[in-house]
Order: sequence, then structure tokens, then C-alpha cells
Amino acid sequence: MKLFDVYPLFPVNIVKGQGCNVWDENGQEYLDLYGGHAVISVGHAHPHYVEAVSRQVATLGFYSNSVINKLQQQVAERLGAFSGYEDYQFFMINSGAEANENALKLASFHTGKTRVLSFSHSFHGRTSLAVEVTNNPKIIAPINANGHVTYIPWGDANAADAELKKGDVCAVIVEGIQGVGGIQVPTDEFFRSLRKSCTENGAVLILDEIQSGYGRSGKFFAHQYTGIKPDMITVAKGIANGLPCAGLLISPEFEPVYGQLGTTFGGNHLACAAALAVLDIIEGEGLVENAAKVGQYLIDEISKIKGPKEVRGRGLMIGMEFEEPIKDLRRSLLFDEHVFTGVSGTNVIRLLPPLCLSQAQADQFLECYSKVLAK
Repeated sequence: MKLFDVYPLFPVNIVKGQGCNVWDENGQEYLDLYGGHAVISVGHAHPHYVEAVSRQVATLGFYSNSVINKLQQQVAERLGAFSGYEDYQFFMINSGAEANENALKLASFHTGKTRVLSFSHSFHGRTSLAVEVTNNPKIIAPINANGHVTYIPWGDANAADAELKKGDVCAVIVEGIQGVGGIQVPTDEFFRSLRKSCTENGAVLILDEIQSGYGRSGKFFAHQYTGIKPDMITVAKGIANGLPCAGLLISPEFEPVYGQLGTTFGGNHLACAAALAVLDIIEGEGLVENAAKVGQYLIDEISKIKGPKEVRGRGLMIGMEFEEPIKDLRRSLLFDEHVFTGVSGTNVIRLLPPLCLSQAQADQFLECYSKVLAK
């Protein structure tokens, strides 16, 4: 049997990681400015994380959600206190797409409605309704195109309000900062208008913080720059530093019903141990504050270098948009300077490093980036 060939792969086999660096099978070291799609939040192979996961898997890796799992309760309590959402409820699952599926399902249960508002260039996952609310027809199979979704231009609060006033909208789903869409940062006014319109028209506001949450933006959640509180928040990626884990923060206005939601693997003991270790490290090492500081430094310094037409982002979620395609630039960074970066579309480089990135490592990237531009 061979692998189903759906990923265009770089010819690099990464076998080891430490902090913000990874190594391939030939011993070549790379600076990791992508963190495996923003998944590596506290750095590769952090000793506290390794110890916590190793201890848990040696004790109990999994048992079902038919019994009490006090580790889940600990994750909920710690996350609520650290994020400022102590009064919300928490449901654990396995992936970002699954988090969004459950959020949309719960919103429909709550409102009895089926229409959802999403935004241009959005990305919310690749499964069922999560892919239907993703604004990319290339990945929406005919079986997923069920007519539930109205796409609104990004940032157009008036268009969203006009749709919400029709009275048939179940939910609005929006990213804290658009990731795949090119690191598009919303205005405070846009989010505040969405919150007001949803409240006035009986719709649920879902904040997809899968990529922009867990400290990446320089606040725990990117929407916290705006002062609003959504009805639900979806999290994944950085929650467990690479172990499959995700969650849904749910307003106290939602009443749980037995059997309404469910999962086999979600919130298992090993994933919970990883999630608790991540919170320990983020809080203990001040990684939210570090993301804000080093991220702003990077944005400021990149902006001084002639190259991209626009640099945007918050914290360590940075987009560099160029007039021309960046394929060759990204390949040169990887193969000549040994720096991993990400991409959005054809013209945007994405930087999503571990939140422990130091200013010295930021300077290392800036030096490599300058060298590539000068070629």
C-alpha cells in the first residue's frame, strides 16, 4: 500500500525538534518559523511537556468518556481562569474541524435555524459543515454543498447586519485573525458590530480561534483585543503542542443535554496531560507576553526591509504579502537558509513560530530573509 498522494511535499524528513529548531535525517538544522501550522505553541520537546506526557502514557493513556476524567475538569478550570472565561463550559474533541462542527451543531440546536454566515477567504476545516463554511469551492465536495452558508465580504459589518436582520441566521462564524486567508486582522469595530447584530437578531456568534488563539496574537484569544465576548470559541492547534486535541468554550446560556454531543477520543487522558503541560509552560514562562513583544519586533523590523508590499498581523501570527508569487522566495529560505515558513495563496508568507521564539532567533530570521531578498 502507498500513501494517498494529496500533499505536495518538500524533500525534507524532519526527525528531531528542540525549542524553535528542527533537524532532518541528515543532521541539518532549521529555524522553525511555522510551528507545523501554528501547532507547536511551547516549542519542540519542551522538558516539562515531555515529562508530563511520558508520565501520563505510562500510567493511563485512554479511557472512555463514560467515566469521570478529572484531568478534563482540570483543563477546563485552568483554561477558564487563564483565558478569562471562568463562567463558560468546555467540551473536548480532537481537531479544529471537529470543534467547528460541534459549535455549528450546538448553535443549530440552540436556535432551531440552519443558515450560517461566513466570510470571504475563510477557513474552518475540511469536514462536512466545517468545509461548507470554508470559502474555498475547490475543497467543498458536492455532498458538502448543502446551501446552508452565505458568504459575506471580509470586514463588511453592514452586509452581515443586513443578512442577520432577515431573522433566519443560526450562527455567524469568524476567525479571530484569518490564517489561510492571508493573516487578515479584523478591526475592532467589525467584531463589535457582529456581536451587537447577533445579539439583536438571535444568532450565535462563534469565534474560530483555532489558529489565532492560545496566546499566538499576544493576547490569549485574538478577539480579546476588541473587548467582545462570543457565544462559543473553538480552539485546537496550540492547545496540546502536537497531540491531537481541541475544544469548544460554550456560553453559560447553552444548556447541555445528555447525548447532544459526543466523542470517542476527545479529552482522553493523554491529550489532557499534554494540554495541562502547555498551560503550565505558557503561564510559567510568560509566552503570551513574549509573543506580543517578539511579534511586534518582527513586524516592525520586517516593515523596514524593502520587499513585501504589506506586513500585517498580531503577535507571532504574521503575514508578508508580496506583489509577486513567493514560491521561489520560500524555497530559498528553506533550502539555502534553512528556515521553515508557511504560505497563504501564492503571494503571502506566513510566520507562525513557537511562542518561545527569542529576539535573537527573530534576528536570525531577519538576517536570512535579507540575504534571500538580496539574491
